[in-house]
Amino acid sequence: MSVDTPVRPSAGRAAPAPGRRYRAVWRWHFYAGLLVAPVLLVLAVTGSLYLFKDQYEEWRYKDLRTAAATASPRPLAEQIAAARTARPGAAVASVIPPGRPGRTTRVIFAGNAVGPFAPGVSVYVNPADARVLGSVDDSATLMRKVRTLHGELMAGTVGDRVVETAACWSLVLLGSGAYLYRRGPARRREAKRGRSRLRRVHAVTGVFAGVVIAFLVVSGLPWSGVWGEAFQRMATAAGSTPPDSDRFARQSTPPDKGRDLSQHPDAKVPWAAEERPVPASGHAGHGGAAGGTVGAAPVERALRAAAARAPHCPPAACEYKVLLPRGERGVYTVTVASRHDPADERTVHVDQYSGAVLGSYGWSEYGVLAKAVEQGIALHEGRRYGPLNTAVMLAACLALILLTVTGAGMWWKRRPSGGLGAPRRTGDRRTTLTVAAIMLVVGVLFPLAGVTMLAALLVDALLVRRVPALARRVG
Repeated sequence: MSVDTPVRPSAGRAAPAPGRRYRAVWRWHFYAGLLVAPVLLVLAVTGSLYLFKDQYEEWRYKDLRTAAATASPRPLAEQIAAARTARPGAAVASVIPPGRPGRTTRVIFAGNAVGPFAPGVSVYVNPADARVLGSVDDSATLMRKVRTLHGELMAGTVGDRVVETAACWSLVLLGSGAYLYRRGPARRREAKRGRSRLRRVHAVTGVFAGVVIAFLVVSGLPWSGVWGEAFQRMATAAGSTPPDSDRFARQSTPPDKGRDLSQHPDAKVPWAAEERPVPASGHAGHGGAAGGTVGAAPVERALRAAAARAPHCPPAACEYKVLLPRGERGVYTVTVASRHDPADERTVHVDQYSGAVLGSYGWSEYGVLAKAVEQGIALHEGRRYGPLNTAVMLAACLALILLTVTGAGMWWKRRPSGGLGAPRRTGDRRTTLTVAAIMLVVGVLFPLAGVTMLAALLVDALLVRRVPALARRVG
């Protein structure tokens, strides 16, 4: 994405239209980079690290996650009861049974953090004798901090909005950079005089990695606060998100999870099914603790029911997570998460008294948009096609780091004393309006980019142009 200085027109002659357009696009490219480069650098570094979350945590917590294999594990109810002794009074959020011999049972309790997706405290139990091996505060792990920094800069809602704004502006950077590379004078002069190493590396990196970086941005937007929620509403209105309610009746909503599973920190339901209401157990009057407890039907029965409905995702290859029933009408909710293919995932609701399946939905019930988002998320996280997918996503993150560093380096080398060194505005009304119309479309598609774009234009019109000293410094 080259940012070469455009050819200056000779005295008394107006710059040709392509030169004016080039300068106008270059100006937007410059300010977009200035605005979001630090955030993009953070996203690229944390994204690179988070690609290896599973490998890191398997190594870091190996002593808690592995145990001697046993042919006769203790009942899960007994293991859960043992875990409660390590966290007396805390509510059980979910249980992850061992998927294969030699693994421990992980019982996740509500932690001190509050709010949607708040991490809990994991207690690890040896299945052979129901002995507690230790616990981990999931809110304090390294990868949790990396994820929080990646998603919201450790600044809550404000950070989420900043990340979304930077992500949207990165698309402007990619598009304008491609235009500058294809149309800029540098491309025509390249053979005659060569370019600086920074400029050449910046341009080539943008050309070859731009498409993958754009995919990373777009596939990550469904998680964002403004754009993601709007997209979720649109998909729901189009009937492309929740499973078919006629085939999977929604009987009622149990009191433990509100109206859906989207606010449960350990539900891990697919994006497509986050807002689907949960059915209720049909038999009341047998208790059911507010903090979550084992129902009359054993947990193993719920797991077997889920495994029977996920034949392509056996426990040895996928993660089975059980949300215990809370209250008399609560249900077992079993989420089957595939490491690689979202099409193998399943969510099953089981009556806590009879063990009957009340609801079961998966890939075949998702709409087109829901399937696209699920596959995009798997690719974004580098897990869809194994090590190859991870390598491509890592290369894209490293390319984004290189683009940010080389862009900053070019600016640092050409900046004038006492000013930003921004490209001069074109002064041509037609060119300005053309570029503004394109940016308007971008602003409509990505609202936070549009808001910041409008703010930049207002500052330019009401402040920069009216203060000569500021105009000289800013450009």
